[in-house]
Amino acid sequence: MTREEITQQIIAARLAKGFTWQELAAAVDRPVVWTTSALLGQHPIPPEIGSVLAEMLGLDPAAVPVLAAVPVRGGLPTAVPTDPTIYRFYEALSVYGGAIKELIHEQFGDGIMSAINFSVDVQKKPHRGGDRVVVTLDGKFLAYEWNRAT
Repeated sequence: MTREEITQQIIAARLAKGFTWQELAAAVDRPVVWTTSALLGQHPIPPEIGSVLAEMLGLDPAAVPVLAAVPVRGGLPTAVPTDPTIYRFYEALSVYGGAIKELIHEQFGDGIMSAINFSVDVQKKPHRGGDRVVVTLDGKFLAYEWNRAT
């Protein structure tokens, strides 16, 4: 049983049982974005949490150690995403990525925003012109440290 096969089982079971991602996250007391990402194969799921989720979703208990393994993260099936929602993030970073990078350097110095020491949140914000999607990326600043060989 591969991680990809288990991910497909998770998706099918969640839909068949009518669970929302939020309900699954609440059941294991974890953030909804982390839980969703983990169940889609992007994070290892500790066995005690994996067991709860596997039981809720009716997965074979043999899936739990596979869910706990460190996954290969990232990667999309195409160079430019074709899913409209994912493409819009790609588009936004294509347009604003350079400006964000410049502002990080101006405000913090030479470094990067961590995607390891990181959290993300998605909120719905009512707006008279139509509901807004608010995505907050919260990563630790990591300064580049250039050491000279002595």
